[in-house]
Amino acid sequence: MADTPKLSEVEHVKDASNYLRGTLRESVQNRITGALNPDDTHLIKFHGSYQQTDRDLESERKRQKLEPLYSFMIRVRVPGGVASPAQWQRMDELSNTYANGTLKLTTRQTFQLHGVLKRNLPRAIQGFNDVLMDSIAGCGDVNRNVMCSVNPHESQLHQQVQDVATQISAHLTPRTSAYWELWLNGEQHSASAPNEGEEDHEPIYGKTYLPRKFKIALAVPPQNDTDVFANDIGLIAIEKKGKLLGFNIAIGGGMGMTFGMPETYPRLADLVGYVSVDQVVDVCEKVVTIQRDWGNRENRKFSRLKYTLDRVGLDTFLAELHQRLGYALAPAKHYQFTTSGDAFGWSGGQKGKANLTLFVEGGRVYDKPGCELKTALRHISEFHTGEFRLTGNQNLTLADIEPAHRALIQDVLEAHGVWAQTQQQTALRFHSLACVALNTCSLAFAEAERYLPHLLDRIDTLIQANGLADEGILIRMTGCPNGCARPYLGEIGLVGRAIGRYNLYLGADHAGERLNKLYKEMLDEEGILQELAPLLQAYAQERQPSERFGDFVVRQGYVHATTHGQNFHA
Repeated sequence: MADTPKLSEVEHVKDASNYLRGTLRESVQNRITGALNPDDTHLIKFHGSYQQTDRDLESERKRQKLEPLYSFMIRVRVPGGVASPAQWQRMDELSNTYANGTLKLTTRQTFQLHGVLKRNLPRAIQGFNDVLMDSIAGCGDVNRNVMCSVNPHESQLHQQVQDVATQISAHLTPRTSAYWELWLNGEQHSASAPNEGEEDHEPIYGKTYLPRKFKIALAVPPQNDTDVFANDIGLIAIEKKGKLLGFNIAIGGGMGMTFGMPETYPRLADLVGYVSVDQVVDVCEKVVTIQRDWGNRENRKFSRLKYTLDRVGLDTFLAELHQRLGYALAPAKHYQFTTSGDAFGWSGGQKGKANLTLFVEGGRVYDKPGCELKTALRHISEFHTGEFRLTGNQNLTLADIEPAHRALIQDVLEAHGVWAQTQQQTALRFHSLACVALNTCSLAFAEAERYLPHLLDRIDTLIQANGLADEGILIRMTGCPNGCARPYLGEIGLVGRAIGRYNLYLGADHAGERLNKLYKEMLDEEGILQELAPLLQAYAQERQPSERFGDFVVRQGYVHATTHGQNFHA
């Protein structure tokens, strides 16, 4: 008889949680501490929140014999990143009332509130519930926020793809009533929530949900603005004359790894076939259930779908998928990506309306001297009748702008210094991503969001000196190797090793179809600049016509091309 697997601690917590309830109610009501009971710190992730501390204050609070300053991050689900003006206004309001006064636009097209005290968690969640948003499955071992190309140039097609993203999100939302019971007194707006009087059950996830987080993204060629191959499931829209026909499907992507463990690695998804629009939700469900049944529940470092695929083999996985579907996937259809960045500035839309994509450095919406971005967007939300679309690159598109509002929006942006600041940036900065990292992320070894703007000031000097101000080189920085800002898809990737020290990765594809590779380790700021200076100079002088920086460093042999996650460390 085979030995019973030794399950990880989190698996036991989930199993005993009564469908994600645990002792969360008691934890939140406990006023003696700002923290939750230890088991509940795992469960609250499924409700869209992480317990965090202010790491800047750790030493001082220890000196004063105080517990760490606990607070909570709340991640709101926004399928496809599409929010209404009323939803934007409410998130702005909640950030001032219960959080730290800023809004974070994430690399998964969602809002995050930071600095929410435990006693304010219910009121904050009730606040965005009032405008038909929720945070269930914002984090945790479930399918998280479903991403979708913003693609402002193709509004009609975007809407068709966005509808599919919304359907997938609703279908894979947990069915437990715990979220509505704990935070909203049983009131619910979600179609995926259980009906009154219905017993809790999880027809897709089961009692212990997935072995680890699961991510799905949809992209509309030629834009890969969702980095579709970095997801457990990537769906590439196939269209004909503006009509959505179906999707190429790729499976097994994921960014995280662990330093010192070469058996962990980032991986891009494998393209495995094509599905029609009416098949896509079912195909996603079946991939999720195979991962539910086959994924590693003993060691969370190996629990993502990418490791399941490489352990059992792609052919074996696909055979099981076809059996569960009752049919085989069709062959993948032709497509082409050209970029994974955003297209900034004004563009035309449907029916005479316009779109405007704004740069939001680090995805952080706040007011600073000379650039009152938060105030400007609040003013715009009071009259804008279209959408606020959060992009996968932490930026913001104001979509479906009425002709009468275009000049007014321009005036507001200019009056608050937003337009001038946007016009002054290099293309390198426009193509930058950074995770939150310090001071709140418990996993961070180094700075990212707070530090990257300063580093970019110095790198921009090299960029300008070499005549590269208009070259959109992808640069991504994270404070740890878990990869929240997808650093391994950066033509320049910087991953924190210790305070002030980073690993430098080079050679990703600009369209998001090739991982980068380690170039130098443990560099401080001067070391980063010393390594990049000759590379940027050589690129300016020796590149081929239209050659991207990532392709250049591979062609010139600075790094070898990464062809699969399993040779990422080679």
